[in-house]
Amino acid sequence: MKKLFTSFFLMLITLPICAQDRLTGETFTTRSEILARNGMAATSQPLATQVALDILKNGGSAMDAAIAANAVLGLVEPASCGIGGDIFAIIWDAKAQKLYGFNGSGRAPKSLTIDYFMERDMRYVPLHGPLPVSVPGCVDGWFSMHQKFGKLPMSALLQPAINYGREGFPVSEVIAYEMASNYEGMENQPGFADTYLPNGKPPVKGEVFKNPGLANTYELIAKGGRDAFYKGAIARTINRFMKKHEGFLSYEDLASHTSNWVEPVTTNYRGYDVWELPPNGQGTAALQMLNILEGFDIASMGFGSPEYLHVLTEAKKLAFEDRAKFYADPEFSKIPLSELLSKEYAKQRRELIDLDKAARSYAAGDLEIELGNTTYLTVADKEGNMVSLIQSIYSEFASGMVPDGLGFVLQNRGQMFNVQDKNHANALEPGKRPFHTIIPAFITKDGKPHVSFGLMGGAVQPQGHAQVVVNMIDFGMNLQEAGDAPRMRHTGSSQPTGSVMTNGGTLNLESGFDSKTIRELRKKGHRISFSVGIYGGYQAIGVDLESKVYAGASESRKDGQAAGY
Repeated sequence: MKKLFTSFFLMLITLPICAQDRLTGETFTTRSEILARNGMAATSQPLATQVALDILKNGGSAMDAAIAANAVLGLVEPASCGIGGDIFAIIWDAKAQKLYGFNGSGRAPKSLTIDYFMERDMRYVPLHGPLPVSVPGCVDGWFSMHQKFGKLPMSALLQPAINYGREGFPVSEVIAYEMASNYEGMENQPGFADTYLPNGKPPVKGEVFKNPGLANTYELIAKGGRDAFYKGAIARTINRFMKKHEGFLSYEDLASHTSNWVEPVTTNYRGYDVWELPPNGQGTAALQMLNILEGFDIASMGFGSPEYLHVLTEAKKLAFEDRAKFYADPEFSKIPLSELLSKEYAKQRRELIDLDKAARSYAAGDLEIELGNTTYLTVADKEGNMVSLIQSIYSEFASGMVPDGLGFVLQNRGQMFNVQDKNHANALEPGKRPFHTIIPAFITKDGKPHVSFGLMGGAVQPQGHAQVVVNMIDFGMNLQEAGDAPRMRHTGSSQPTGSVMTNGGTLNLESGFDSKTIRELRKKGHRISFSVGIYGGYQAIGVDLESKVYAGASESRKDGQAAGY
């Protein structure tokens, strides 16, 4: 009887869910696209979206609006992002008719070596506390991108977040859930409870939450510029705090930080150029997946079919084995990007896929090398500039460490370093950037902007990018449908931290895939699991250059909003 009940329950949770019949679009779509001519913003929190629109209406550029929105998100989504973390962006410059890539990730402390972990027999960098803390790159990223693409003064861009920090904001539903679900174990991290646990517990939905410490920090940055963070009072506070708690991040690490403008990498998928940033990020994995998938007739398989989900999962496994072996800081390792992104290499990898059987493991490609919780937003302005921006502190509430009175948590991105093998491309070294999961994306068509998009969720991001592109190009979905469509996430591939997949991993499915598909996937040998609410955060802006109209989308998995004017 128990077995029968379990089977019935699994059947129920895998049935397509729809609130009501729709006049247009796919049944799983939550709403239609947002359309506007003068500007568009799509973020994971409506307050941030509205701030972005205000900036645009006041003459700000897309970059101005993106920075202002990101500052608000650091306040209202503290478990996911903030100025204690890193930042990446792809920017379409309408005047130059060119894409720019930006890497605003920080480096490991210069005084921390892999020997520290090996001598203590530590196979991984801890997730919390002082050891995973690397230099926060966000603030330098704001000022570097603002210098090139901004119009309004930084003080104007940070003022809305300063106001919300002092006056408070009502905590929205998903953010309240994330804060309540991820604070346990953080209570004893220095500064955490004073900042994020008013009255000893996280704020609930609708509660007005204030963060005057972060408001004061934003004001210091608005007045003193990026040096206030990296060389001024904020840097000195972080330095004292880390020394007090036996950390390695120092004033010297902060003062010497620099960001980088980089060339985006690309592949052509069925006539559309899909753009990502090069390593140390993982965007190349999305392009590798698309190159592999291009050799299959995906459109004829149909969305949600077992045939499509099977080849999608196997393409992910193949790409992620290369991700684990090759992706790292290019200043320390030569990465064979041209080989990884070549169509011939994709053909070789594609031929390893058995259409009837899930692989338990794949080897990474044999290429020659020389060893040496996140928030996504997108904004477009009336001049045609578009910003695809992603910013993160890594895991929920990151290191858990809040420097005295500053109101933000320090990231734990250093947890991604490999500390088991000194010869690994992603092995910890002083001053090295760790492997990064956060990736913005962009699509052009015939050299013109088409879609700016991205989503959140660690290792799900390349998988999500590939699915969104396939949804739009192969299955003909619009921006909203492409984000709302149920997703898969495969877990268990080899990781840059050193773990290895040997059992085929697990294929996690959202509700919306039918029971027949699940049954056929199991026949192919896939281990199936069901998950809810961990694939969210997709935002997108598309542009119709002929009519000069923007389309915006924000999926239903978060509290997000797309809006234009």
